[in-house]
Amino acid sequence: MGSIRVNKLGKAYKQYDNRWSRLAEWVLPGSKIRHRLKWVLQDISFQLAAGEAVGIIGMNGAGKSTLLKMITGTSHPTTGSVIMTGRIAALLELGMGFHPDFTGRQNAYMAGQLIGLGVDEITALMPAIESFADIGEYIDQPVRVYSSGMQMRLAFSVATAKRPDILIVDEALSVGDAYFQHKSFDRIREFQKLGTTLLIVSHDRAAIQSICDRAILLDHGGIAKQGSPEEVMDYYNAIIADRENSSLDQVVTAEGRVQTTSGTGEATVTEIVLEDEQGNPLEVVNVGTQVTLRIRVKLNADVPRLVLGYMIKDRLGQQMFGTNTHHMEAPLESLKAGDTVEYAFNFPLNMGPGSYSITTALTSSDTHLAHNYEWRDLAFLFIVMNMNRKVFVGTSWLEPTVEITR
Repeated sequence: MGSIRVNKLGKAYKQYDNRWSRLAEWVLPGSKIRHRLKWVLQDISFQLAAGEAVGIIGMNGAGKSTLLKMITGTSHPTTGSVIMTGRIAALLELGMGFHPDFTGRQNAYMAGQLIGLGVDEITALMPAIESFADIGEYIDQPVRVYSSGMQMRLAFSVATAKRPDILIVDEALSVGDAYFQHKSFDRIREFQKLGTTLLIVSHDRAAIQSICDRAILLDHGGIAKQGSPEEVMDYYNAIIADRENSSLDQVVTAEGRVQTTSGTGEATVTEIVLEDEQGNPLEVVNVGTQVTLRIRVKLNADVPRLVLGYMIKDRLGQQMFGTNTHHMEAPLESLKAGDTVEYAFNFPLNMGPGSYSITTALTSSDTHLAHNYEWRDLAFLFIVMNMNRKVFVGTSWLEPTVEITR
């Protein structure tokens, strides 16, 4: 079983005014310090228990890859320490450690030895590596002729040929085709069930929320947030919006979940109701019921353009469906402070049984990255039950008919 303990980890690079300052600091005895430190990461502390899965998220340049390199030992920290137990397999930069002039098979032997496998062990595992990578005759071609997807296939196949105690994965999986991504995540989930500790960096919200027990948000070189994947992803979603004149609040709801609200407040949702066809409010809904989602909005300032979006999420915060009035070609123009607007979205609720939430967004365009008037997660909660449909599993109700010929 593997575990990771990161204690006050920091990474800084020396910056010099010019190359002569660097040379003088190196060669002149007793020379004064001529550099300044540029901190990429500072005071990073967390731990992963055996079998735990943790996702690392953050904007580009937040230090995610640097953190993984220090944890795996490919980069030395300036401050702090990392203590790990168990056998580690890491998939960091795409093709890292591959020699372009060697064949895929030769690189598989070299990469396998770098993660602690013996030559005989790699030979025994090679048929499984070839099968999982599924690159055919290219296994005996130089890696320089590989596409990025083929390099990722081979690298992942080697790194996971034998179940590690700790698996560390950077965003390399994002370059693969959809089929291989599914296959890779299936293998990761299988390792999880067997007790592998997982540390993964990804911008894929669904992957983080479906795989990880916990998430860590890096921002400006430090840990901005730790918690459940849903809570941290909602917070991250809020901070990447336009920060000018914006507020960001998180509160714990009566159900024990963390609700995130952000925005300038120039427009706000005042009421959300889910109704049946007779206009009766609903909190528990039968599978496939025709419903109306009614959302009332108040304008607190003059707004040149208003777009309302909503997202339905499952209990883990994974996105089930979302749209907005920009994509529906129904934005509103030139609204004044004090105006109120009521939206009514009509649709059949073809969802599987479970607990769901609705997120609302008031913006000026198709995203909340500029003019984020209000973004509210967990704005409304409801439950879907199967009261009279045939038994089925999943998050969608897609009732089929069947014709059988013998």
